[in-house]
Amino acid sequence: MFVANESSIVERQQSLGRHYREAPGDAWITDHARALPDSHNDAIHGVVEPANNDGGFQPYGIHRAVGGDHDAPNPGDLLCSALAACLHSTLRLVAERLEITLIDSEVTATASADVRGALMVDMTVPVGFQRMHCDVRLEVPAETDQKTMKALMVGAEGCCVVFQTLKGGTKVTTDWRIDQL
Repeated sequence: MFVANESSIVERQQSLGRHYREAPGDAWITDHARALPDSHNDAIHGVVEPANNDGGFQPYGIHRAVGGDHDAPNPGDLLCSALAACLHSTLRLVAERLEITLIDSEVTATASADVRGALMVDMTVPVGFQRMHCDVRLEVPAETDQKTMKALMVGAEGCCVVFQTLKGGTKVTTDWRIDQL
């Protein structure tokens, strides 16, 4: 059971809000992760190292629909994980700010893609996920009013960085460094 704790996150966010109003440049953050081969002889497995993970690696594999074994989370699973984690944590933060008690909560994210474009089978099929969906389940006290719940839903979706990034799209750039040995 998650119960709002007014002295923790609300105070932290209010303090950060005051600071960012005075120093907007400090509000810029950069997250990162890097992916490496698990074995140089295996093209369908690797490891990803998220930032601030103290050197821990998360294995990943490739989906069977594009030739992998799907015996480990694939990049689409990791994308869904990022969306689910971001929306879930955001809804909990917004609930705390709105003083809504969440008895229980769960977010499931799914993504669907036609992989023919990725496999160059049909170049008219776009490469990428064509649909993503979040299923949010909440348990709240019976006396929680609908206006407050609507504020929670709008606030959670509106403040979720990953949700808004995916929904609106973002510019992605690539730098290639090639060492020829």
